[in-house]
Amino acid sequence: MSWGWEDDVMTSSALLHPFADPAKPEGDFVKIVRAEGTTLWDDTGKTYLDAMASLWFCQIGHGNREMVDAIGTQLAQLDSHHIFDPFTHQPAIDAAEAIRSVSPMPDGRVFLGSSGSEAVDTALKLMRQFHRLNGDPDRQILLRRTRGYHGTNWGGTTAQGIEPNRDGWGDLVPHFVEIDPDDVEDAARVFAEHGDRIAGVITEPIQGAGGVFPPSDGYLEGLRRLTEQHGALLCFDEVISGFGRTGSWFASQTYGVTPDLITFAKGVTSGYQPLSGVVVGRRVADAFESSDAMLRTGYTYSGHPAACAAGVTNIAIIERDGLVARATEIGERFEAAFAALTRDGVIAGHRGTGAVQAALLHADGIGTRQRMLEGGVVVRPIGEALAFCPPLTSTDAEIDTMIDVMVASIRPA
Repeated sequence: MSWGWEDDVMTSSALLHPFADPAKPEGDFVKIVRAEGTTLWDDTGKTYLDAMASLWFCQIGHGNREMVDAIGTQLAQLDSHHIFDPFTHQPAIDAAEAIRSVSPMPDGRVFLGSSGSEAVDTALKLMRQFHRLNGDPDRQILLRRTRGYHGTNWGGTTAQGIEPNRDGWGDLVPHFVEIDPDDVEDAARVFAEHGDRIAGVITEPIQGAGGVFPPSDGYLEGLRRLTEQHGALLCFDEVISGFGRTGSWFASQTYGVTPDLITFAKGVTSGYQPLSGVVVGRRVADAFESSDAMLRTGYTYSGHPAACAAGVTNIAIIERDGLVARATEIGERFEAAFAALTRDGVIAGHRGTGAVQAALLHADGIGTRQRMLEGGVVVRPIGEALAFCPPLTSTDAEIDTMIDVMVASIRPA
């Protein structure tokens, strides 16, 4: 039987790839067939170092048998069941406790979903409903930062600070205002104008998909101060930065600013199962707990047992193997190399925090990315930046190889 992509007569396969040219033939994609540690294999036998932890998420490396066994054991015991009232199950209870225990809000609550986009849309809804429960329904304005990435569901698309990701979809969710990504005085101006109508601010502590931008000095502290002064909420989108990536369990701890809500996904299971959610701080939780209203949001796979088992096991592995501290070591190794390459003029600069780093090139990064792929290293180009976000299990030798291949790709023979 022919499946289309094997048939020269067919012009497209059944699979429509995300963030890709819909007309690109399936045969032009790199087909990954196996992964172990930091190494990927394609269907030709070629190997690659995964310098992006797939899509910013594989903290513990690929092919970890402990994780695979934990997921399999859970599937054999309870393969799936929802946690809508009146049901619950122990994997969801354990995952929520494990997540909040390493968060900066250990007395908060944890809402569970499956994707970062679900987590973001849930957080946006919670911020607006919080004010309705407090008798202030006119507070609907949500502030987003230029360059911010918040998934691709309807609310998250609206919250995008990356304009091309918002364009072309028609009318989006109303009452969003964009603020400067580095100048907190711009946010202060918006609060001065709309403060009594602002429900909250959503921001990544370190902007990832927008180009790996750590916060400017005082920026996050400024947002925290403004939201407190005006009675608004602050939500940190930690889908990329959570679970050890910045050298703390959460970037909010790295930068010393505690928000009201935290969205998470990706690193919570290292990608072995889809799990996401929102850590809901005590201020917000109190409003919902004291209300007579039902929480009318949720997803079919909220608290999926196998995903929750993966989350619990992943957190235990990160803690046992010292991977939070390892993120700092990885970052220091990248930064030292990038600083030397900047001095030599090979790259234009660098930025990042912990194991989320970017080398800034003198030209667009797509060509360098392609040469690096041919050289056996997977990175992500974002304009003139090359993003590096390797598994936290990566060795020093693997980090050095990633950098060496980048240099060779910038200076092709």
